[in-house]
Amino acid sequence: MPPVDQNQRRRRGTGLMALDEDASYGGYTLFAPLTGNGEVYLIDAHGDIAHQWNLPHRPGRHARILPNGNLAYSGVLPDEPALFPMWHKYRGGIMQEIAPDGTVLREHRDRYQHHDAHHYGDGRLLYTALEPLTGADAAAVQGGVPGSEAGSDAGRGTVWADTIVEVDAEGNTTWEWKVSEHLGRADFPLHPDYAREHYPLINSVLPTSDGNILASFRSVSAVVVISRETGDIIWRSEPGVVSQQHCPTELPNGNFLVFDNGVFRPHWDVPFSRVIEIERSSGKVVWEYHDPAREAFFAPFMGSAQRLPNGNTLITDSPAGRLFEVTADGYLCWEYVVPFFGGYEEEEVRKLFPSEPNAVFRAYRYAASELPWLTPTPTPAPTPAPAKG
Repeated sequence: MPPVDQNQRRRRGTGLMALDEDASYGGYTLFAPLTGNGEVYLIDAHGDIAHQWNLPHRPGRHARILPNGNLAYSGVLPDEPALFPMWHKYRGGIMQEIAPDGTVLREHRDRYQHHDAHHYGDGRLLYTALEPLTGADAAAVQGGVPGSEAGSDAGRGTVWADTIVEVDAEGNTTWEWKVSEHLGRADFPLHPDYAREHYPLINSVLPTSDGNILASFRSVSAVVVISRETGDIIWRSEPGVVSQQHCPTELPNGNFLVFDNGVFRPHWDVPFSRVIEIERSSGKVVWEYHDPAREAFFAPFMGSAQRLPNGNTLITDSPAGRLFEVTADGYLCWEYVVPFFGGYEEEEVRKLFPSEPNAVFRAYRYAASELPWLTPTPTPAPTPAPAKG
């Protein structure tokens, strides 16, 4: 008898798990395996691969399709030092616009870019980056685990603080926002069990319809709107509404859709994840999805949600490589488990995540009309490519 596969996610099965074609929005789903070699997959509703990009750099989080049909992709800049152990897991550095045939049309590099990069579609970019805080500036950051600042042989004491950068099509900085200049430390303290190496860990950034900036501060559990004009925080989620959240997006009605991970959620003894819609005017949760068995859906890190044109919501259970779609009343109508497994190549991350995950940071759904270049006949699913390392 062959040995038992010790990878629980792989052992439970992969590929298409569920489909109700009458209830699903249909279309095509895009994702990039985080431990892959740079493969980006577009699958149809049945889980068959309709298109594939094979890019030279593993993903610095995710890919999405721009309105012009090109691929927006962040790759990991090679041969960069680890600013702190987790840095190699979520850094990027190479922000590209890529044609369907894989031709790189635009590229911007920033060694400090991480997590998110929003491509406007005309060459402009809005993305998250870092700057170091030391001495009194680092000490002013409140909360977190004492002594957990970044540093090793050179001595401890660096807190890497977030910045948000906007550049034009030529790569010139046209707008910048810095935590060090604008964020009140007392108003946004780190959770006491969170490391002080990165503050406040902006994992999502997006322009809003009113011209401001929507951002997610993971390590202080806050979704905020930043005034582009003044840099002030002009809206924030009420404390306790979200916990270590990801991927807030603005809906057509002005509300915010958020993947609420649920780590350190106040007043709950059993952790679970959910997707919520927050009414901007009141700050109240006006829609929520969680698994009928709450504990069955828990993503302690990463995750995303996308509201689809028919009112359904596409959800990415990132650590589990599980993509699923639910209707407005919470009926799961499509589910797919990513079949591509592999280990992280950097030693610092391998020590923290020694298994072979099938994780993806975000997935996106597109109608066929948004992919005019797509060949309608899907190709059979290939054997997963071996991961680096």
